[in-house]
Amino acid sequence: METLRMDDKPEGARIGWQVLDTHYPMTTPFMRVRQDRVRIAEKGEITYTYDERADAVGVVPVTVDGTILLIRQYRYPIDEWCLEIPAGGTRDHAGLTLDAVAHIELAQETGATCTTMLPVGFFFVAVASRRQRFHVFLALDVEQSAASQPEMTEQIALCPMPARAALHLARTGQMPEGQSALSLLLCEDLLRQRGYLDTSPA
Repeated sequence: METLRMDDKPEGARIGWQVLDTHYPMTTPFMRVRQDRVRIAEKGEITYTYDERADAVGVVPVTVDGTILLIRQYRYPIDEWCLEIPAGGTRDHAGLTLDAVAHIELAQETGATCTTMLPVGFFFVAVASRRQRFHVFLALDVEQSAASQPEMTEQIALCPMPARAALHLARTGQMPEGQSALSLLLCEDLLRQRGYLDTSPA
């Protein structure tokens, strides 16, 4: 069991959260579980458990005619198929830029390439229980040029649809995989500026 002192919570320290010690009771190739013993000013001590993961990227891939290449993927923890955007972690791509990882994930999960990969922004994933950023990219002029190359746990089917239809699913709660829904919504203004929402049938 790894045990060490961590002083990486400056805002917490400012408001009275004092990290007394930190240890990692479990580590896997995908994540590590962290436990902090914390003293909260005037309230007492708690043990706060959460997991730390490498940053992830998500790609909203758009073809020249305004079609978004969504995927349907089987998710073992919930035993359901989810409508998603191509996405993946950076843990296996040390030294690569986020842009480069986005190109890799697009190719692996859809077999597609693009001429332009625009960074859109990022959000935090599960802020109460996970330390991880999810970086969103908009891929333009996407062309499917090869077969997808999914990893062992990935069972994926392509599900292309007009941009307006994809945004409608995200906005109306019909895309319950939250990272994908939010990523699409973050790209909405850029999609509209390029005319994809004006010309795509619902």
